[in-house]
Amino acid sequence: MGVSDTTPAGREAATVLSSAVVLAGRELRVFARQRSRIAGALLTPVVFWLLLGAGLRASFRPPGVPADLSYPEYFLPGVVLMIVLFTSIFSTISVIEDRKSGFLQAVLAAPVPRGGIVLGKVAGGSLVAVLQAGLFLALAPFAGISLSAAGAAAALCVLLVTAMGLTSLGFLLAWRVESTQAFHAIMNLFLMPMWLLSGAFFPSTGANGWVRGVMTANPMTYGLAALRRSLYWGDPARAGEVPSWTLSLGVLALFSIIMFVGAKIACERIRHSDS
Repeated sequence: MGVSDTTPAGREAATVLSSAVVLAGRELRVFARQRSRIAGALLTPVVFWLLLGAGLRASFRPPGVPADLSYPEYFLPGVVLMIVLFTSIFSTISVIEDRKSGFLQAVLAAPVPRGGIVLGKVAGGSLVAVLQAGLFLALAPFAGISLSAAGAAAALCVLLVTAMGLTSLGFLLAWRVESTQAFHAIMNLFLMPMWLLSGAFFPSTGANGWVRGVMTANPMTYGLAALRRSLYWGDPARAGEVPSWTLSLGVLALFSIIMFVGAKIACERIRHSDS
């Protein structure tokens, strides 16, 4: 046993990690048992991509995008981001469901640090989101994207960081909301604008001035930019006029850290108020 394990900080870190692993594993098992959820998570984005890709193929000619880039190819990273966005956010509905079933109260009564609860829920939801998005990325060759090993690894890294930030955001709101109906209403107010104004549906180069400003401030813009850079790892010019991979990943990491810390603080404040 290492020296660090014998200190209070070491024991607390071990407890946080072990509880996070248990809760994350529970999220993955629940997802694996829900076959209809798996089918819907994969088939819905495929249908969405095929319909919009075919419908807008002929009218897609925005500035700042390679002239030979078809709309299905342009739209595929946006659909991947949509999978991560919606799966990450709505996976935290389990926080509300666990509260109603009494499972959350049992976890809170156990000698488990709140950081372990947040980390477990966030890690579990993020892994589910990355798994679904990674499966959809297998369609990249059908869109004309030749995905290299380095590009695939970079894309998975981007998806994981993005999912961690979004799941933390969902957890932060779900922790304070009492019903799934209220959660859906609040999150829909965030989700669609975050996705539509990320460059997933149209690039910022062809947008109005104030819309471009909102897109610049939207953290999902950098998630999509990093994903595009990853998919065209060996041909960066084909990604279009988007922020660099390093800048985009830095913004994503900062967003994820802020959201995770916010979720943890929310848990701690509730604990102190209850005690």
